Amino acid sequence: MPTSALVLFSGGQDSTTCLAWALARFERVETVGFDYGQRHAAELAARPRILAVMRTMADGSRLGQDQLLPLDTLKAIGGSALTDDVAIAMGESGLPTTFVPGRNVMFLTAAAALGYRRGIDDLVGGMCETDFSGYPDCRNDTIKATARALSLGLARDIRIHTPLMWIDKAATWQLAEELGGPALVDLIVEETVTCYQGDRTHRHAWGYGCGSCPACELRAAGFARFRTS
Repeated sequence: MPTSALVLFSGGQDSTTCLAWALARFERVETVGFDYGQRHAAELAARPRILAVMRTMADGSRLGQDQLLPLDTLKAIGGSALTDDVAIAMGESGLPTTFVPGRNVMFLTAAAALGYRRGIDDLVGGMCETDFSGYPDCRNDTIKATARALSLGLARDIRIHTPLMWIDKAATWQLAEELGGPALVDLIVEETVTCYQGDRTHRHAWGYGCGSCPACELRAAGFARFRTS
């Protein structure tokens, strides 16, 4: 079994599933989150609640240190519906206004730098180009190129694992059930935050959220397919 991994952990459905995936494959797993001034900051509040429960579940003893890094440069650049008071819509560039330019590249760079200090070369992220909003930094080619650049820049073999890259949201729910059974599915429903509005007041079968933003729609549709499969 590989020694250690660092999971990019936001407090959302995908990163929670990726954390369970890493715990099943690595002897030691650490987590890192990023405070970039996101409007849906409820996900940051969810992180410690989710980690506390996961420490009590199977493989939870492998869960080590968590860190939250500030990346407020993204907020300073602004212009995204995730950082500013901007309507969620399709932008003139052909990408939704929820796109935060450079976010995943910056996340991976910061995670690799932290991993360098922690002696960890394996990074795990929830990037996916199957059910996604068209973000170019979620594409497999982007992740591979970033891993190559980080390996060169750090003079180490940086490996980026993306277990969700080629599966849809229904399969992501299924993977969570395979990894942690109903307990993990229930944890994802009750505690994770995917909604772009950070809505924790409206409860649905698939969890909390506004129910109308693109993230909620993907999550809801995937849950419906998962439950009927």
